[in-house]
Amino acid sequence: MSQPGDLEKKGEPGQVHALDPDGTSSVDTFTQLVAEDHQHEIKLRTMSWQKAAWLLAGDQVCLAIMAQSWSLSVLGWVPGIITMLVAAAFFWITSITMHKFIMKHPHIRDICDFGYYAFGKSRIAYAFSSFMLLANNIILIGFHILTGAKILNTLSDHSQCTVVFSVICTLMGIVLSAPRTLKHVSFMSMFSAACMGMSILLFMIFAGIEDHPLVGNTANWPSLGPVRTYAFPLPGTTWVQALNAVLNITFLWVPQILFPTFISEMEKPQDFPKSLAVLAAISIILFIVPPAVGFRYLGQYASAPAFGSLGVVSYKKASFAFVIVPTLIIGAIYANVTAKFIYYKIMRQSRHAHSNTVIGWGVWILVMGSIWGIGFIFSEVVPSMGDFLSLLGAAFDSFFGFIFFAIAYWQLYKRELFSGLGRSVMTLIHLLVLLSGLFLLGPGLYAAVEAIISDYSGSTTPAFACANMAI
Repeated sequence: MSQPGDLEKKGEPGQVHALDPDGTSSVDTFTQLVAEDHQHEIKLRTMSWQKAAWLLAGDQVCLAIMAQSWSLSVLGWVPGIITMLVAAAFFWITSITMHKFIMKHPHIRDICDFGYYAFGKSRIAYAFSSFMLLANNIILIGFHILTGAKILNTLSDHSQCTVVFSVICTLMGIVLSAPRTLKHVSFMSMFSAACMGMSILLFMIFAGIEDHPLVGNTANWPSLGPVRTYAFPLPGTTWVQALNAVLNITFLWVPQILFPTFISEMEKPQDFPKSLAVLAAISIILFIVPPAVGFRYLGQYASAPAFGSLGVVSYKKASFAFVIVPTLIIGAIYANVTAKFIYYKIMRQSRHAHSNTVIGWGVWILVMGSIWGIGFIFSEVVPSMGDFLSLLGAAFDSFFGFIFFAIAYWQLYKRELFSGLGRSVMTLIHLLVLLSGLFLLGPGLYAAVEAIISDYSGSTTPAFACANMAI
């Protein structure tokens, strides 16, 4: 991977030589980058927009969807659905802004390069983005290891120590992460999205046909009375609970940390909006309809994930079983992006970086194993990965889902922010995006930290414990 300040120098693998005189880029620039990449033995820039769409869907159609019924149970119908729709609108607008910025700076290879250029070629922004990329992705890999262990605990009735299940998931993750190109990972993503879709469908069927839920997030059936839904938060809902529910929704709608890497491996990056449109169509349905169905039938008993609230054990196992596939494959996607960042820092312009050599593959496997190993440690030592997801939403998504793209918009249009009605509206929207990011970074981060402190003050599972973590 390139160093900040060297991104435009000739000779760096996969990097553009220079910008056009007017500071813009053209399709010809990407054609040149693709031609340069295709001279290597291992070719990265090979994804079509269709494969990119599958990769996006595989990344986004995930277990976090099944936490949204709980968010609705905290917020109620009105604030909950409004939050989802606003998050969807921000997702589309910021993703399009990101793509336009990358089209102007085609040498961007990851979110770190994006931050470097968005903040005026700042080395500090590059270093900050690098730390945030590694921290965000490795913690998420830990979350997927923990989720995999929960699934195996649930399906096997805790037949083994939970640490054993975590080790199994870690080893499986390393194997699935072995491909060096995202084009190959996109094939797995098709299967991942299909399995998660099947899991969601089974959940909705089972939630509808069973008599009542069993296990709730705060109390079990029937201690809170008959299942009911409500338009607004119930009396007694705290600020921390409400904001954590908002962060839960925000986390689901902010995957852009991976998008620059996805775009950099497309054969025609200018086609990315087509892939994005497919993802948006899938997301607007899956991110709202299943959570709404879950809230309708689970009501105040909704848990995160919603599978845990199902009253019939066989229903819970049948629907939850399919989640093992997207859990591991999504972890592999995050691992691939993270490993590439580290790998190209190590290999630089060496021939091993783009060749099938023993050294090249040895370093790749070593980097991948280290990433999953650190993720495994995270999965074992944190008390509640749900709260840590809220922390990710506040600390990381505030930048990678909001602030970065508001700054990028300013860089793109700083000479014409209010040059017409349409541009003025978009400027005001991006100002709102910036303020939303700052809000998540301030009060949102406070709420996430308070929730984690609360976890530590109560009874927590010891690190590397064998305790049953089945839902």
